[in-house]
Parts: sequence; C-alpha cells; structure tokens
Amino acid sequence: MPICDFRFAELQSKIGNRKSKIHPDYTCILMPNQDALIRLENVTRQYAVGARSLFALRGVSLDIRAGEFVALVGPSGSGKSTLLNLIGGIDKPDEGMVYVADLPINTQSENELAIWRGETIGIVFQFFQLLPTLTALENVMLPLELRHSFPNHQRERAADALERVGLAERATQLPSELSGGEQQRVAIARALANDPPILLADEPTGNLDSENGQRILDLLNDLHRGGKTVVLVTHDDALARAAQKIVRMRDGQIIATESAD
Repeated sequence: MPICDFRFAELQSKIGNRKSKIHPDYTCILMPNQDALIRLENVTRQYAVGARSLFALRGVSLDIRAGEFVALVGPSGSGKSTLLNLIGGIDKPDEGMVYVADLPINTQSENELAIWRGETIGIVFQFFQLLPTLTALENVMLPLELRHSFPNHQRERAADALERVGLAERATQLPSELSGGEQQRVAIARALANDPPILLADEPTGNLDSENGQRILDLLNDLHRGGKTVVLVTHDDALARAAQKIVRMRDGQIIATESAD
C-alpha cells in the first residue's frame, strides 16, 4: 500500500483545466529508503536589497526520501527557511528545479499550487498564527473551510486532529486561554487536518520553553513514526539530533549532510 495518495484526478477536477501541467501519474507510491520524494536540483534564490542582490540560496541540491525525518540546521540567514518555503511551494527559485513526487512544483500556477499544498503539505510556523477570536477547534477547521474540503466531516476531522496532539479537552478554548505549548500543538493539529503526507516545521519550538519544546519534538517524532515525511528547520543541534538526517547550511549553501544516529 502507498503511504500517501495525492489524488491527481480530484486535483484536476478542482483546477478545472484538463491541460494542467500536473503530472498525470501524480500518485505517491514511494516508501522509505527508495527514490526521493522531495528533490531540489541546483536551486538558487536571490532577493533585491536596494541596488544589490542578496543570495538566500546558491546552487543547492538535496534529496529527501519518503518517510524521512530531516533537520535543516544553520544560523540565521543561512537559507534554511528559504529552502523550506521552496519545498512548500510558498516561494519559487530563480534557477533550478524543485520536485515533489516527480511534480515540478516551481512550474505550477498559483492556483494549482494552492490546491496541491492543501492536499500535500502541512506547515507549522514558529509563530502560531492562530486567529484569536476562534476556538482551538475552529482554528483547526479553518483551512478545511477555506478549501471546502470534507464539507460534511470538517468538525469531526478537526476534533480528531486535536485528539491526535492531545488537546481534545481544550477544543472550546480560545488561544488566549492556552499555553504557548498548547497553541503550537493546535497549530500542528491544523497542519494535520487534511492528513498531508509531508509536514514542514519552521522553528516550531523557537518561542517555547524547554519542556514544551520537548513535547513538540516528541509529537513530531510520533508523526514521523506514523509515516509522515518531516522537514524541520532549527538552529539548535540538540533538537536536530532527533531527526534521521541533519543537513547543515551556511551562507545559502549546504556544507554537510550527516546521519543523526
């Protein structure tokens, strides 16, 4: 059995364009230790800063296998968050290619990318990004409502996601009534609501104390053991050692790749 199904036909019908560039065989059949699920080939990204260009990434190539837990590690400005944004289709490279399950995501339209992200990627940010006037359950339901996903089961799926992160009893609380660690767990539940095969986490413990940070890390490990491909951005070597593979970055380049075992 495949560990994930990207439901190409469903995506095509939503996009409404039978000539879409989305690959016609876009079904994930990759298992751990086989071919790369995520592949970056000679990727460069630069930004204009006044009259000069700032390179965020310089000729980066990277393979991540299905089911891997990978940590991108480096100081501020090393390019690790830019790399994560390219994997998630939030940004596009100036040069090079980004593939997820053989789909060249940097060639897709914004409409196609939005649908693809909703099916494929869960993103957890350092800042929780919860709406303060919505309960925990409503925050988790929000992306389902915006994408019109599972119209008859949104509340059930959101409740299941909260239970998965250990917050079923906090479903009716507002963010202001939750601790920082609980808010981040709500954010993770929101990222899991569509059960995406890939989870991207950008400094998810950066605003938490060590105890709550460890709880988030334990949760990411549990999700990885459950079959998720997890990509974690961190500047903390202690957190990175929880991953299977550590990718070290500096000045927009990968300087080392090592096993965390």
